[in-house]
Amino acid sequence: MNKKAPVKTYQEITINASPKEVFRIMSDIDHWEEWHSDVKEPKLNGLFKKGSSFGWKSGGLTIHSTLHTVIPERKIGWSGKAFGAFAIHNWSFIEKEGKTVVRVEESMEGWLVYLLQNTFQRGLEDSLKVWLKNLKVKAEQSILKK
Repeated sequence: MNKKAPVKTYQEITINASPKEVFRIMSDIDHWEEWHSDVKEPKLNGLFKKGSSFGWKSGGLTIHSTLHTVIPERKIGWSGKAFGAFAIHNWSFIEKEGKTVVRVEESMEGWLVYLLQNTFQRGLEDSLKVWLKNLKVKAEQSILKK
């Protein structure tokens, strides 16, 4: 994460599911759209591993991302470029009393982000809150079905 970026946020949620289940859902990029309506047309190129790339759309932007961190059941991180913006996402899955604390931090920079800093800040915070809420619903429903 770029601590000096003009836009950055940190969000956290507790999910009633194991880190294994939460990681499984987050690492299945091709199916994000099924449970997270803010994402459109996600497509992983190759295997889910460090260095692999994926494309997706969010907030009207087409994003090209590359995984920089993959630690099964513990961490996922990627960076991505879109028109006038560059973002770094870091997700952590921490087991706590049979549940998973999901922590996500993201920074954004680029000429468009600098120009519309307040808009991007609000948008990023709102987007990550929705993403975490949707992840929680998906993971907890998955556990109930097992």
